[in-house]
Amino acid sequence: MNRIVELFKRPGEKLIPYFTAGFPALETTTELVLAAERAGADMIELGIPFSDPIADGPVIQASSEVALQNHVTVTWILEQVETLRRTSEIPLAIMGYINPILNYGPQAFVSDCKQVGVDGLIVPDLPPEEATDFVSLCKSNTISPILLIAPNTPNDRILNISEIAGDLVYCVSILGITGGKMGRKEALKSYLLRVRENSVSPFVTGFGIKTRRDVITVNQLSDGAVVGTALIRRIEESDDPLTTVFNYVQELKGVA
Repeated sequence: MNRIVELFKRPGEKLIPYFTAGFPALETTTELVLAAERAGADMIELGIPFSDPIADGPVIQASSEVALQNHVTVTWILEQVETLRRTSEIPLAIMGYINPILNYGPQAFVSDCKQVGVDGLIVPDLPPEEATDFVSLCKSNTISPILLIAPNTPNDRILNISEIAGDLVYCVSILGITGGKMGRKEALKSYLLRVRENSVSPFVTGFGIKTRRDVITVNQLSDGAVVGTALIRRIEESDDPLTTVFNYVQELKGVA
């Protein structure tokens, strides 16, 4: 059983920080992940920087540009995961767009992810209708394929997506890109209750989450909260990213 499956079998609040691999510098990626884990993060999402993202807002886009200027590659990211696994058993999912994965070779990519200790894969621009082979590849390597649901996803499609994914689904809180303002509480509640009624998999919620109150609200309505843009912005503005990440994750967890 992989670490994501084990994590979501346990009840309780979950916080999932997102980091762009290679941002702000190559040497900080593993240390930032470990700082978040020490501060109480329950799972980590690690992004592959990409020049033409469809889901990323300006803050994460800018972090990707810096990472690409730092010459980050998929191979380098997998090496960082391998390094992390020497000291950490935190559940870890990689988020990346399909082009870099196709360029690497899907079979080799998933196999190498398994080899270094990746637990889940998120590919925002891979619709479920075209994901059959990739999902099968993930499952045969005991990696969780994490598919996306949006506020306008019909109930029967929610069921279908959750059945295909099996272990975990990612709900975007808004119709838009990362960094947008989280939707009104009543609309978010209605949407996530609809997901709860129709999903057969646990599901986490991301986009627009930035405060302890947001984390509490989202965990009351789903199985975990993903924080990306707000974390990247704080790293970008900080002279001491490790301390900033540690303190912010503690704040989001309510232990600061």
